[in-house]
Amino acid sequence: MHRSAPRLSRILACAAVPVMLVVAGCSSDSGDAKESGSSASPSAKKAEPTVEPAKFDALPDACTSIGKKTIEDLVPKTKNKGGTPGKSSDTSVRGGCSWNGLDDNGVKGSQYRWLDVGFTRFDSDQSLGSGAKRATDEYTKQVAKTQATEGAKKVSAKPAAGLGEQATSVTYGLTKSSEDFEYATLVARTGNVVVSVTYNGAGFAGAKSPSSADILKDALKAAEEAVAAVGADDGAKTSPSAKTSASPSAEPTAKASDKATAKATGKSSAKAVSKS
Repeated sequence: MHRSAPRLSRILACAAVPVMLVVAGCSSDSGDAKESGSSASPSAKKAEPTVEPAKFDALPDACTSIGKKTIEDLVPKTKNKGGTPGKSSDTSVRGGCSWNGLDDNGVKGSQYRWLDVGFTRFDSDQSLGSGAKRATDEYTKQVAKTQATEGAKKVSAKPAAGLGEQATSVTYGLTKSSEDFEYATLVARTGNVVVSVTYNGAGFAGAKSPSSADILKDALKAAEEAVAAVGADDGAKTSPSAKTSASPSAEPTAKASDKATAKATGKSSAKAVSKS
């Protein structure tokens, strides 16, 4: 009995050895896993490509972008030779000006003309793209919008050479206040700026309306001067850095044209009646 007790103790001690080795082995594996995890390097982030800086960082004064002589030729008897500025909360990104006039010849009839010029500039933006790309998108939208003018007849759109980097002329007829008007709109893009020129005319009190070809010819003359005015004051300034700017939208000018037309039509008709 006394000899069996020590023997039992030795057996238990030997049986415990494998258990301790197993525990130690598990502990070692756990440490290796942690070290392996901590040594893993995070994946490198891809550098975002920088956008091309915008070519122009300012717009010309819309009311002086077309020469006085051209205004006199295209809009005879204009009521405001200096033009009527369009509304804009930021003239560095959007500007416009319009002129209208009625050459009243009494019972012999009258000629009405209306001219409008608009500028829209886009800055380069890391998330939205370069100013040139954003201007290209706006150019496409304006051409499509002009072609879809409500009530327009005989719509024709053609590329216009020599105006900026891309340009389109859109001609069409439109009946307003019982008069037939001929319209021509030139939409052009130069760098990060979109230029839009709209010219229309009609004959009142029996006078013959201008031809579509004549209206387009005069509209092209005004558009050439408007496009040339972009960057003319300071050369082609390049923005030092891409700026963040909400995409401006060109405000429609049809309402202003309609008001001026209605007023001119009433005036011409009244005079024609009194003199007849």
